[in-house]
Amino acid sequence: MAEKTFDVIVVGAGPGGYVAAIRAAQLGQKVAIVERENLGGICLNWGCIPTKALLRSAEVFHLMERAKDFGLKADKIGFDLDAVVKRSRDVAGQLSGGIGHLMKKNKITVVMGEATLPAKGKVSVKTDKGTEELAAKDIVLATGARARELPGLEADGDLVWTYRHALKPPRMPKKLLVIGSGAIGIEFASFFNTLGADTTVVEVLDRVLPVEDAEISAFAKKQFVKQGMTIMEKSTVKKLDRAKGKVTAHIESGGKTEKLDFDTVISAVGIVGNVEGLGLEALGVKLDRSHVVTDEYCRTGVDGLYAIGDIAAPPWLAHKASHEGVMVAELIAGQKPHPVKPESIAGCTYCQPQIASVGYTEAKAKELGYDIKVGRFPFIGNGKAIALGEAEGMVKTVFDAKTGELLGAHMVGAEVTELIQGYIVGRTLETTEEELMNTVFPHPTLSEMMHESVLDAYGRVIHM
Repeated sequence: MAEKTFDVIVVGAGPGGYVAAIRAAQLGQKVAIVERENLGGICLNWGCIPTKALLRSAEVFHLMERAKDFGLKADKIGFDLDAVVKRSRDVAGQLSGGIGHLMKKNKITVVMGEATLPAKGKVSVKTDKGTEELAAKDIVLATGARARELPGLEADGDLVWTYRHALKPPRMPKKLLVIGSGAIGIEFASFFNTLGADTTVVEVLDRVLPVEDAEISAFAKKQFVKQGMTIMEKSTVKKLDRAKGKVTAHIESGGKTEKLDFDTVISAVGIVGNVEGLGLEALGVKLDRSHVVTDEYCRTGVDGLYAIGDIAAPPWLAHKASHEGVMVAELIAGQKPHPVKPESIAGCTYCQPQIASVGYTEAKAKELGYDIKVGRFPFIGNGKAIALGEAEGMVKTVFDAKTGELLGAHMVGAEVTELIQGYIVGRTLETTEEELMNTVFPHPTLSEMMHESVLDAYGRVIHM
């Protein structure tokens, strides 16, 4: 088969890859994208989107259980797990089809198959119809990542699940163990716990949600425990004994090991970059613990080869991958884009309560030597939060005392994953405390808490 030549080839059609392809096409490049499984990648098909659909069902179920609090009546409340999962899969399917439309609209050649890079500027794709040979001056790697599996804790799809199994669960867990309390672990713990599973979360570090500000983690933990979860911090699952319909977990905590029985285990202990089989080592690409080493512009050090998203450096978030895709496409087209700043990428966790953050935690800011001012405002002091029946939460802001720069913002509570964008824009515009304090926030809104938290940092809080 004759070699096909393009200006840009993107390997991987997740939120980094397909966005890179679209932006490159917008800039006049002839683009091909290679995908081995589903357009939209893990995020759209097996990650961000379907999990949010599941969590929305759990949120509505939770509200139905609280109907009396709102003066409403809802009797014989229940759920159909198969229907909940079907809705989640339908949402993912609808969006995946939309990516195909975007590829056609932007005249991007889609090649479905397994890619390797036999030489610089070359991509060989094993398809159902044979092997296609592609060539381009610039290649963008966006192959993503998969769930990390620890020895002895490997998933089997029956008793022990990864996130993919949890998205299409063969049954409703009765007694659930979640290993790992990062975003993925806590979201699934929240979903199944809300639907009635007796849920235990084990975290090897000293607190749940360990990347978040310590104060936010502590607040969230109290809410999880209040909801009936068992939280085991500074604990390690050393071994899983599997029997028919039962898993016995050997959990080490405080120097002692106890055996606890569960019917289901979800392993959420991190990710591994999809770097195998691409031929990267032969090209001279440097790897660090399964991820490609790049500079701030996602260049690998091999001329014309870039790596974006989960295959590259953290944070491993879809929106970071998309922004890197745009940046790389513009760089290839000869423009001068700004590099992506990891500390300005927000993290969002869609458990109950939601958690969102951007920038430095209070501890990190101190570690970096900043003299800081810290502001806090509780949801209980906000009229809209009380009216919504969502009075549990907090907004926290961290400022540089010398310059007024917003160093970090951290939130826990209802809809904070939507609120955080206000602080992200502020950081991008290099806003100081003065501009934030002089901004008029609409009333009654949850966003007023963002204003009050800033005011609190400077001793001017009104409603507390």
